[in-house]
Amino acid sequence: MTEIALPDRLAEIRDEFLELPEPDRLQLLLEYSYELPPVPVEYEGHPELYERVVECQSPVFIVVDVDADGAVAMHATAPPEAPTTRGFASILAQGITGLTAAEVLAVPGDFPQTLGLTRVVSPLRLSGMTGMLLRAQRQVRAKSGA
Repeated sequence: MTEIALPDRLAEIRDEFLELPEPDRLQLLLEYSYELPPVPVEYEGHPELYERVVECQSPVFIVVDVDADGAVAMHATAPPEAPTTRGFASILAQGITGLTAAEVLAVPGDFPQTLGLTRVVSPLRLSGMTGMLLRAQRQVRAKSGA
């Protein structure tokens, strides 16, 4: 796994998972699914503004904003009936929002594997979270000129 330091919020989320026994980590992921931030009004009803994360089994869509100061905001939609995927989207939206473009681009691609969930969720689900992260980073690169 990558030894690059994570931004504080992502490190806190990772540590929150790793402090729990493995069986309880799935419950924490479910709790994150309830905390997926709502999308801003300007994105409601405009699916064409989102990018589909095809690595996810469930329909997950993301869009990333980068403001003039370089601060990033990640927005995601995921159906309530897909709590694992929704939890991963929530983790990334909460962990990335507020970071600078450079900080988002420095997040290691293997971040999803560092949460200690490899034995409690399928590799396909972890691949979906990795897909979300990589798409978010690609959008940040495109929108920030990095």
